[in-house]
Amino acid sequence: MNILQFKDRFNKEYGSNNKQSIHCFFSPGRVNLIGEHIDYNGGYVFPAALSLGIYGALRFRSDNLIQLKSTNASTSVSIDLKELIVFKQEERWANYPKGVIKQLLDKGYLLKGCDILVSGNLPDGAGLSSSAALLVLITFMLRYACGETTIDKVELAKFCQQVENQFMGVNCGIMDQFSVAMGRQDHAILLDCDTLQYKYIPFVLGVYSLVIMNTNKKRELAESKYNQRRCECEAVLRMIREHRQVASLCQVSFEDVEKYVKDDVLQRRARHVISENQRVLLAVELLGQGDIAGFANLMIQSHLSLKDDYEVTGLELDAMVECALKGAGCIGARMTGAGFGGCAIALVATDQLELFTVSVSKNYEQKTGLKPDFYVANISDGVKAVD
Repeated sequence: MNILQFKDRFNKEYGSNNKQSIHCFFSPGRVNLIGEHIDYNGGYVFPAALSLGIYGALRFRSDNLIQLKSTNASTSVSIDLKELIVFKQEERWANYPKGVIKQLLDKGYLLKGCDILVSGNLPDGAGLSSSAALLVLITFMLRYACGETTIDKVELAKFCQQVENQFMGVNCGIMDQFSVAMGRQDHAILLDCDTLQYKYIPFVLGVYSLVIMNTNKKRELAESKYNQRRCECEAVLRMIREHRQVASLCQVSFEDVEKYVKDDVLQRRARHVISENQRVLLAVELLGQGDIAGFANLMIQSHLSLKDDYEVTGLELDAMVECALKGAGCIGARMTGAGFGGCAIALVATDQLELFTVSVSKNYEQKTGLKPDFYVANISDGVKAVD
């Protein structure tokens, strides 16, 4: 986005004010390359920040109001810093910044009145973490505006996870907020969700490109079966802990599950978690060796596990992956994100991208009646000031 044009749009929304500067920021979306539904199970994930994301602009006011507007939604909200802040369903996207503001005030931050405008090119409900991008953006903006110019981004990720858990009511793990805050250009992050130890891994695909494929079947994470899956994993862990001490489900073995868990559904949930955690570590090893085909094969295995054992794909995601794997130049594909709609990713020969998108679009639309969108992914830095 052109920052000058964004500032012009801000002035159109809020009016010009030569006495106060407009501060601009960017927060990326994220794509998880492999390691789905692992973050809340204490294992390894492998996300990367995207060049797609959400821009934010802020200008101080002389009163105690924080005004929130978005170029992507009609809802605008005004918050009085002296009044109680509560979740309101009808205020939709604005509940995310409201949760941030409430939590900052609760932690003793002295916030000032300001006008805020956000504008994103990240598809809403597509599984690219628009909610985490917005939470991290607003938190970074307000803390930066308070004079905190060197922000601990690991702590920032934890803060935003807390807002989503407590204010938004989504029992999510740490991966989304961490990758949005900590992203590095042309690198993915190998993150241990149990300890928050992390390592940047160069993401070099050679003659291939990473393609994000939006099914355009939207999903609302809080309204999906996400919390149910988390409860199922916690149930498995309780069963195992009756017999031996384990910190998380990713520390459990296949033998433990067969021995101590008799319910077929819970066995399959655990099988996905354990095998997916192993795939993450193998994926990093293969990428380090330059074995892109081996990594692509792990993507396919991951999708099948998410489809059959974890049951979080659905008609649209399965159709997209099936069409992609038959498409020109594609060597691997899988769903990404929480599932139940949203996006899939594919590794595609760069010189066949156009042929790939045309054929997959046609075949997917025939299967589902939905028209997909495609983005060639560029790996970006995490949240930052851009003015």
